[in-house]
Amino acid sequence: MTDPHNPPFRFRLRVRYGECDAQGVVFNARYADFVDIAVNEYIRTLFGDYQHLLDQDLDIQVVSLTVNWKAPATFDDVLEARIKAGRLGNTSFTLHLEFYRHGDDRFIADADITYVLIQPSAMAKTVIPDSVREQLSQGAPGVLISHAGESA
Repeated sequence: MTDPHNPPFRFRLRVRYGECDAQGVVFNARYADFVDIAVNEYIRTLFGDYQHLLDQDLDIQVVSLTVNWKAPATFDDVLEARIKAGRLGNTSFTLHLEFYRHGDDRFIADADITYVLIQPSAMAKTVIPDSVREQLSQGAPGVLISHAGESA
């Protein structure tokens, strides 16, 4: 995800004490939370806000989440999630995330999360509309959102 001509969407968060386990590293299950938080910011950036999808009678449901750990993250680290679209299917899509420690760019983990697009009124999957497909394909190159309170 280091293509200078097509930089990824980036989201930063700070590891809180309660997210660490007895070994002093981020507890593995917390990465699902980190993925969810980062993807929510990504969706907000692409579509204005989540309600915009709901107003179109569209919603997303997770069908798969895979996380691969490369290095530990610890209390007070600032993690940067970098997000790009992966596979865009007929009714589902995958987002690829890579987590790096801000400051030294150490690769911490990567994740692939697959969603199915549903029509909430029918509680059934639906085809991804062309407008949504285009927004997902285009992504949000170069956008940085931070909840970490870091400097620079």
